[in-house]
Amino acid sequence: MSKLINTLAAIDLLHQADPTRVIDNGNEIANELLYAQQMTTWLDKLTDAPSEFAQIAARSQHLCRWQLPRADFEMNRAGYYKWRIAQGKYHGEKASQAMADNGYDQVSCDKVYDIVRKKNIKSDPDTQLMEDAACLVFLEFQFVDFAQAHDDEKIIRIVQKTWAKMSDKGHQLALKINFGANELSLVQQALA
Repeated sequence: MSKLINTLAAIDLLHQADPTRVIDNGNEIANELLYAQQMTTWLDKLTDAPSEFAQIAARSQHLCRWQLPRADFEMNRAGYYKWRIAQGKYHGEKASQAMADNGYDQVSCDKVYDIVRKKNIKSDPDTQLMEDAACLVFLEFQFVDFAQAHDDEKIIRIVQKTWAKMSDKGHQLALKINFGANELSLVQQALA
């Protein structure tokens, strides 16, 4: 098997340890493994030939996320940002270790670490692909629950911030998502 296949398998094995289980198409699956699969699905819709780096980074976006609980950080905006930064570093370290264990050199590991940490979103094509995939997963799979938990004004701001991170291709694909009436209205207000 190739380094890529072995690395993705190692990453999926880590995802399977997520204690949060969800039901998808009638089957129980680890929450973060499902998220990783959704990331890969969107990555494949964004480009016909994603690089190995983009594939590994997209699959690692939430790698071992449950091991750094949000509750371990202050429950305010500053704490949230500290948690997000810590998560990015942690996901990148875990991805880099899986890569090194499967024969990738340090330069390659560092490249994926930077992608996972979202360095150079607008200037690095692989980082932009991963960010687009993450935004599309949010809009397709998490937006409904998020919108129900927050007021419309906050949701509109979040959609605007999400939109600003995305490429033109990401925008085109986002507009093809089958939103419910309420979610579509919020997206339209955000983009007005």
